Amino acid sequence: MYSCHTHFYLTGYHGRAFEIIKEMEPLEHFTHVFAESDSPDRALCSCADVIFADLQGMDAVEAVRTLVQDKRGEAELIVFADLKQREALAGEMPVLKDIWAAPMTDEEVRFHFLRWQQTYKMSKDFWETSQYLDATINHVPNLIWYKDKNGIHEKVNDSFCQTVNKTKEQVQGRGHAYIWDVEKDDPACIESERQVMTKKQTFTSEEIIQTGEGERTLTTYKSPLYDIDGSVMGTVGVAIDVTQERAYEDEIIKKNRALETVFASIDCGVICHSLDGTKILRVNKTALKMLECETREELLKKGFDMIAASVMEDDKQRLQRRISELKEVGDSRSIEYRVRHKNGDVLHIMGNVKLLEENGEMFYQRFLLDCTEQKLQEQKNARHQMELVQALSTDYSLVCFFNLDSGKGAALRNSDYDGGLFGTIFSGDIMLNKCMELYIQQFVHEEDKEMFRQASEADKIREELDEKKTYVIKYRIVRDGATEYFEMKAVRTGVREGQYGVVLGFHSIDEATRKEMEKKAVLEEALLQANRASKAKSVFLSNMSHDIRTPMNAIVGFTSLALSHMERQEQVKEYLEKIMTSGNHLLSLINDVLDMSRIESGKIRLEEKPCSLPEIVHGLCNILQADVRAKQLGLYVDAVDIYDEDIYCDKLRLNQVLLNVISNSVKYTKPGGSIHIRIQEEDAGKDGYARYVFRVRDTGIGMSKEFLEHMFDPFEREENSTISGIQGTGLGMAITKNIVDMMHGEIEVQSEQGVGTEFKIAFLFRLCTQEQKKWDISELKGCRALVVDHDENNCESIARILGQIGMQADWMLPGEMVQERVREAAVQKNPYRVCVIGWMLPEIDGIEIAYKIKEEVRDQEERIMLLLCADDWADSEEKARAAGITAFCSRPLFISELTRCLHTVLHGEEEKVEKEQQKKARFQGARILLAEDVDLNQEIAVELLGDAGFQTEVADNGQIAVEMLQKSEPGYYQLILMDIQMPVMNGYEATKAIRGLENRELASIPIIAMSANAFEEDKREAMECGMNGHIAKPIDVDAMFDTLNDVLS
Repeated sequence: MYSCHTHFYLTGYHGRAFEIIKEMEPLEHFTHVFAESDSPDRALCSCADVIFADLQGMDAVEAVRTLVQDKRGEAELIVFADLKQREALAGEMPVLKDIWAAPMTDEEVRFHFLRWQQTYKMSKDFWETSQYLDATINHVPNLIWYKDKNGIHEKVNDSFCQTVNKTKEQVQGRGHAYIWDVEKDDPACIESERQVMTKKQTFTSEEIIQTGEGERTLTTYKSPLYDIDGSVMGTVGVAIDVTQERAYEDEIIKKNRALETVFASIDCGVICHSLDGTKILRVNKTALKMLECETREELLKKGFDMIAASVMEDDKQRLQRRISELKEVGDSRSIEYRVRHKNGDVLHIMGNVKLLEENGEMFYQRFLLDCTEQKLQEQKNARHQMELVQALSTDYSLVCFFNLDSGKGAALRNSDYDGGLFGTIFSGDIMLNKCMELYIQQFVHEEDKEMFRQASEADKIREELDEKKTYVIKYRIVRDGATEYFEMKAVRTGVREGQYGVVLGFHSIDEATRKEMEKKAVLEEALLQANRASKAKSVFLSNMSHDIRTPMNAIVGFTSLALSHMERQEQVKEYLEKIMTSGNHLLSLINDVLDMSRIESGKIRLEEKPCSLPEIVHGLCNILQADVRAKQLGLYVDAVDIYDEDIYCDKLRLNQVLLNVISNSVKYTKPGGSIHIRIQEEDAGKDGYARYVFRVRDTGIGMSKEFLEHMFDPFEREENSTISGIQGTGLGMAITKNIVDMMHGEIEVQSEQGVGTEFKIAFLFRLCTQEQKKWDISELKGCRALVVDHDENNCESIARILGQIGMQADWMLPGEMVQERVREAAVQKNPYRVCVIGWMLPEIDGIEIAYKIKEEVRDQEERIMLLLCADDWADSEEKARAAGITAFCSRPLFISELTRCLHTVLHGEEEKVEKEQQKKARFQGARILLAEDVDLNQEIAVELLGDAGFQTEVADNGQIAVEMLQKSEPGYYQLILMDIQMPVMNGYEATKAIRGLENRELASIPIIAMSANAFEEDKREAMECGMNGHIAKPIDVDAMFDTLNDVLS
């Protein structure tokens, strides 16, 4: 690793020897620089690392002394001298590195110089090794020492010296007792080192060392040191001083005991119990005394069920309701209630209940404070408070006191002398409910009556005043035919004669309200102007409402179906896959909704990527299926002449177009109607491209000729009684047309009112040219197949697909004699091996046909494979299996799906299992550091990664992630998944900190952002701060594993 630049100074006789030295190659890690002079030069001499002096013809002693005087202390001096000169230099030998006998042959010069090079390199190698060792042991916080057999410290590191408060000179060469300031060596230490040297093994132990300053606790690791001959010559030790940690542990234990003592003795009662009230986790003596119990067991025995039996019946329901309001960990509620003891004493309790979580289990923690004395004082103050009410209510036309428990009350102030505002309703002894109802009927505005009736009920007033000091209701009255704005304010007065008392004040706020309305009108005008400025955004959001509802319906519908079929795993799996498809489409739409800047500036770009046409079509069917079922519609989807299934297109935009058109068909087709979708591939007349035509035909309400002329204009909807109750913005078709134009497609529509509508949408798509997997079904080549379906085009298409995989395919309509055809083939000794049957046929369904074929081929030697082609077979799967159906294919049928289905029937799930095993093995054992602060997100990520074979360690924020990485060895973690928004240190800051680590191996670990910050600028910022990739939340599992595979490969 080191580099040694060696400066040579050649002086004296310039013979052949100097030329040979200059010609010889430097050894590895060395470079040579030469300076020369005929006689010693002080400047050149002082700069040299090595001096070669040829003393021939010179005064040897004088020349050597001159060179020694001028050279640097560590520089080496080698001289060429003849016999006589060597004798003269006998007294100068100590200052010379070497004397080479002159004259020398060329080979002798080379030999001597090479030997010198090797010796010089050996000294530098030794320097490097020493440097490595010293740098390592002196920069770690642990104590490191090397001892001989007698326990003498030969070498120690800086941390050792700092711990014992001595210098290395004081420590090295000394024994245990001197170093640790004790009278004699520690017997336990001596014994552990003897065991290490005897058994030649590393021993780990926790040792308590006696020092001059007291005991210290060390975790030690001791290993044997070996001599050149392999014998043990001593020990090497590493120790971690854990004295402070052990002291902390003892302190924590003491504090816990102190807390337990405080818990048991404080004046405030404390109860902790389970959510269902069946377990009391902790309760102190104060709480037991308040509830008139001696022990926890007695409290449970008396019927503790969230609420103690001694709580007064009038308060139990209210207390239970307040506890049930706690939903999230950390929620708390306070409430006053009463406890009655056997001797009749009533305690007023100020209670607080909080929902907490400990070790993964939630529980209620309740505090009980005896406020009986305070309540008694309140009762004394109540009369005085009521006396003040009259004086303080001068701003109110009417002030009344009511007892909410009994409903009785009395007017405290009534300035309505002529009865124009309140009549005689609030005079004399009054009841809250009765007088309020009369007031509502005679004076309150018709539109506000129901609101005021509910707001002025006793329970509502009590509920509001339990939360806040005052309760205000604003409403309108009608007086002399004119409307006025009024306000009723309720204030709790405390306890009056043991009852719940409130004061109600009524006064006019007409003038202030009308001024406020004028200000509001000005603000509304400003808001209107602002709304006009953001018109484009509003229009777009209205449009997205149409597009978002369709996949959301599918998610809700299939979730309900999955919940009702939990016991059928395969069916639930299918529903979940459909939910995933709808969810992914919804997520794509939401991403565009949020990216408003691109939308407003018209910068929506098409993103053409490889797509699977079967996947797109089946995804659409899954999204629409919930609405189709709800309206009891027939949905028929066929694919004709689809030879190229993999295309380049913008999947989101194609989905958007087809969903808009098909969902309109669903919306405007009455229950019992039908929708037919046909996808057909046509020759594009251009290599590498194909034309795809999508036809959507329904039996809906149709459209008028007048409307067809401008149906693609924004906000256009046909106005008639049939569609007036159907939701819609009139933007769907306008957006569809714009997207079709962007994709260079064509859209045509034909419609007749009362008959239905047909859309024709055509696109030219580039084909994916990469090689696709070919299914090897050699067992079926040359075998016969039969297709039974109600549509001739569909029959021919499926027959052509079967022909492409090497089968001889026949087809027939369901009205013909299927049994006779199968029987005839068997008689001809050329039976059908495969039969593809459509399910929803006009006169007879596919399952009945399957029963007949099964009966006909019962004695046939070779089993016939019956495939049922259906849109959704979940509810009829058992019946179909009983009829002999071997497998199911989704409509529309594509060649890849048919071959995959046949291959699965023949070879089972072997290939699928093998693929899953290969995928899992790729990640097996790899360790990931996950930086994520949300518990639920941590759980999801750990489960997903664990299923793939990863080991995952979690850090709750970026700071913890950096610290965990710093403490690890390079290669311990293969990758970091980093959330962005975290407390303490966010993901960007953590990534920058990691990239700045001194250990370059740790600093270069791959980091992938895993965050809900999914805009392009977020991804760009992640890359700029040093991340290697980005995974958006919610997590697309396949995309996540693809990203992990790319980064780790």
